[in-house]
Formats: sequence, C-alpha cells, structure tokens
Amino acid sequence: MTQRLTSFKMPPGQPEKKTILILVALTAVLLTILLVLFYIVPYYGFSRIHAGLPIVMGVLVAAVGGFVVLSLVLLMVVFIVGHDVPFSKKLRSIAVKGLLPTLTVVGKLIGLRKEEVQHAFVAVNNELVMAQCRNGHPPRNVLLLMPHCLQNADCPVKITYRVENCKRCGKCRIKDLLDLSEKYGVSLAVATGGTIARRIVIEKRPDLIIAVACERDLTSGIQDTTPLPVYGIFNQRPFGPCLNTQVAMDQVESILKEVMEINREKS
Repeated sequence: MTQRLTSFKMPPGQPEKKTILILVALTAVLLTILLVLFYIVPYYGFSRIHAGLPIVMGVLVAAVGGFVVLSLVLLMVVFIVGHDVPFSKKLRSIAVKGLLPTLTVVGKLIGLRKEEVQHAFVAVNNELVMAQCRNGHPPRNVLLLMPHCLQNADCPVKITYRVENCKRCGKCRIKDLLDLSEKYGVSLAVATGGTIARRIVIEKRPDLIIAVACERDLTSGIQDTTPLPVYGIFNQRPFGPCLNTQVAMDQVESILKEVMEINREKS
C-alpha cells in the first residue's frame, strides 16, 4: 500500500508536499469511512426510536462528512498551488492548529516516522508563508527567534533576555546571527522555551518570524503562533539534543535576502 501511495506523481523536488498531500487525502478517506460506520452501525437502532430518525441522521452525517471532505480537498488545493485560495486562509489556520496530530497518526499507518511528517509539515508551511509574504503585506518587522541551545554550553554570558550581551567570541552561532540581524536590520531574540518565546513574540509584535528549533518545538511553535507567519528552520544536533546545537547560516541568510527583496519590490 505504501509503495502504491508513494508512486503518486508530483513535480520533482517536492517530496514534502507529496507526503502532506498523501496524508491529507488518506485522512479524508479514513474520516469518510468512520462517518459511514457511525451511520450504518446504529442504523436499525435509529429506526426503533423513530421511523424518520435514520433519514435525519443520514442527512446530518452526510452534511458533516461533506464539510470535512470539502475542507480537506480545499486544503489540498492550497498545498498544490502553494498559496491561499478564496475561503482557505481561515481554514489553513484551523488546519495548522488541529490537523498535524491527525496527520502524524495517519503517517504511522503507512510507515512514516513522526519526524518525517513534521519535516513535511514545516516545508509546506514555509512555502505558504513565503507565498503569503509575496502576495500580501510585506513583512517589515522580522524577528529571528533562536533556541538557547545554540549558545555554547560553557559560555557564562546570559543572553536570554538581552542577546546583545554576547561577547562575539565566535564559539557558537550567536555571533553570526547578531551579524545577520545588524546586516539586514531585523530583531534577534533567544528563548529558553515556549513560554519565553511567546512572551518575546508579544513584545516584538513581528510581521514574520524566522524560527530555529528542533522538530517538536518548531511544529508546536508554528501551531501556537498561527495565524502569525512563522518560517521554520530545523536546528542541527551534532552533540545530541539541546547541547551546542547548530543552524545552517546560509539558509537563514537566504530567507532574509528573499524577504528583503520582497520588501524592496513592494516599496
């Protein structure tokens, strides 16, 4: 079954989009089956309560099923075209908050690891975020939001509340990120967890967040801050989780360049 599904044709270079589309389509099929079972199993019980109840329940189940399936189809259209279509923006926000856990469960059914689903989710989210930047209001206030584990573990300087305290010794990526924030005129903040990250977002009120984190924190952060656009970049963990982690600086700068180019075009 997995082999048949992965033979689904998509443009080359878009494996994450392909994964998400397969998962959303499977979710639509499974939900439809569940709704049909929800109607068929107690069907005769309905008729014993009232002769017209099976019809009422049939209409109700069909309406709910139709809404769910149409919503998922609309979401698939958004993922395929790479930007919002009419009536899809609010739906996408709802989907970002609630659909990922379902996709993770469906992914397990076809042999996908949780991390694979999270990477596909973030990749598709990033594409939609950049499409939103290009087609909507340009992001003037950009925030680089970094995890505390990027800082060298032996560094005695506290940078959580004031990243400018960094001595720029070059033993970790904080120096390079400070250089980038100054070069492109964007804010830089370091958070030790979700609570502080949310507080920073409230204080800075950015138009766009470029966030670096592990799979769990990044996906939960995107869900927490929606509809605020978050471009996610996964950190690298050569020494294991939460210790002297790394980030691909070229990837961060590439996104900043693209955002600045969008701002210049919109000016």
